[in-house]
Formats: sequence, structure tokens, C-alpha cells
Amino acid sequence: MRYKLVLIMVVLLVIGLSTAYAGNSQRIGTAGAQELLIPVGSRGTAMGGSVVANTYGLESMYWNPAGLANLEGTEAMFTHLPYFADIDVNYVGIATAIEDFGTIGVGAKVVSIGDIEETTEAFPDGTGREFSPSLTVINLTYSRILTNNVSFGFSGMFINESIFDVSASGIALDFGFQYDPGWHGVKAGFVVKNYGPEMKFSGIGFEESDGSRPVSAKPAAFDIPTSINLGVSLDALNNGPNMATISGNFRANSFSQDQVQGGFEYSFNNMYFLRGGYNWSDQEDYIHGASLGAGLSVPMGDTKFTFEYSWNDTEVFDDNQFFSVRINF
Repeated sequence: MRYKLVLIMVVLLVIGLSTAYAGNSQRIGTAGAQELLIPVGSRGTAMGGSVVANTYGLESMYWNPAGLANLEGTEAMFTHLPYFADIDVNYVGIATAIEDFGTIGVGAKVVSIGDIEETTEAFPDGTGREFSPSLTVINLTYSRILTNNVSFGFSGMFINESIFDVSASGIALDFGFQYDPGWHGVKAGFVVKNYGPEMKFSGIGFEESDGSRPVSAKPAAFDIPTSINLGVSLDALNNGPNMATISGNFRANSFSQDQVQGGFEYSFNNMYFLRGGYNWSDQEDYIHGASLGAGLSVPMGDTKFTFEYSWNDTEVFDDNQFFSVRINF
């Protein structure tokens, strides 16, 4: 009974959020904390982000925290993304299953922009000072199997942006469900991502002098990019060592046009993986498109190492490439 009550409350909340955060073209570019939108892991990115219904392991802390509930033992993961303009995005996380309690995980995403030389109106060629902006997201995730068919999870995130002499901090919440009816390999899932209050920059960088008295600029608050995601997946092939899965996802964005994501995964003997996907939106000049990837799992005693790679097409910048290592023990 209590699980049904939780489901009803979540459905009502999702309906309310759908109205409050309905995206449109007029709101594009008005949200901050865009590092929340940089994905984590090679499997989900290779499948075009269409893994809300069937994500698992540490990656699920980004895509849908409900997927972490099926983790056995302990898993650690490291992901590296060489982003555009020499920006590096690194993610490291660890999660463990605790009997009769659930699964708990922690992770950190760090966006390193590199050194930038300070320039001012008085010194357009540089003041001789350098600064290194950094964007950090730290997550704490809890997930649990509620029934034989339903898993639930949520992630609390601490966000910090530091740019020279100003900074902004905030919090956000992801929560989601996965439903497995046990029927022909069909699964469903939904997740609300990046739900939280406004953020605002502050610091001595807003203080200056007009020559006679100190003046302080008043920064405006900004929203974070909330989205609601609904996904389904289907095991199209399950024949001995051969298994193939297709999946799809609809993503309703609060500050951009909605997205439709699709993907597939083929695995042999649960050791070799081939993946592909596509990310579509009718937003003008949308930069993402096709994606491809592969993975290899190598068991070594009681420990399994998984090496994964994905490539994502972009229209403007260099194509994104994700390199991931997962260790299960």
C-alpha cells in the first residue's frame, strides 16, 4: 500500500512539474549550471541517452538513479571526456550494495577549463594574472528495489562554480523509477532531473570603485536546467550468448526544446558490446546527433574490469569522445 501511495505522489508531482517547467524556444539559454547536462559514462552516451529504462551500475547515478538498485557488490568507475576548447571533464564514483538497506553511491564530476589570462579595460593585453575556472558537481545517490518489479532511486547533488573572484553554489535533486513487468524483456522508466532552487553568483569580483566610492554590482539569480524523462526498452534478441536491446526516451526540457533519443545495444556472452544511438530535437541549430560505442569486460578472479568507449557527433565543436573504466568486485 505504501508503495502505491509513493507512486501516486510521484505521478502527481511529475504532472505538476510538466506544467511548471514546460520548455519552449523563448527560454533557450536562460538557465545556468550547464555542467549538470554533461553526461557521464560511455554506455549511455553511445546509446544516445536513451537508457532511462535500462541503465544500470554507476552510470545510472546520472541517467536514472533507480538503476543503481540492481548493483551487486561494489563498483567503481572513472570517465574522461576531452571537451571542446581544451576543456576536460572527469568523473569518478563508487557505489556498493548493502543487504536489507539498498545501494548507496557517491561521485564527483569536475569540469576543468584551464588557465585564462585576465584582461581589463585598462589592460586589454592582460594584467599578468591568470585564473582557472572550475565547475564541480558532487552527488550522493540512494537506490532500492521496492517490489519484484519496481526500483526507486534519488540523487542529491551539490553544485559549485568558481570563476576568478566570484562563485555560486546550489543543490539539485534527481529521482526516478524503473519498472520491469517481467514480460518479453520490456522495461519502463522515468526520472526528474536537476530539480532545485535558483543559484546566484557572489564574491569580491562584483565590487569596484567609481573613483569616489565603492560600487557593488547586484548579480541576478538563475534557474538550473530541469528535465523530465520517460523511457522504454525491449530485449529484441535473447538467444544464448547473443542479446540485443533497443531503447527510446522522451526528454521534456525546461529551458530548451524537447528531445527524442533512441539507441541499441548488442552483447555477446556479456563480455563484448556494440552500441549506437541518435539524439534528435527540432530546436534550431541543435548540435547533437548520432552516437556509437563499444565495450569489453574482462573477468579476473572475483573482479571484473570493463573498458568502454563512445563517440558522439556534434555540429559545431569537435565530436565528443568518452573513455570509461569500470571495476566490479
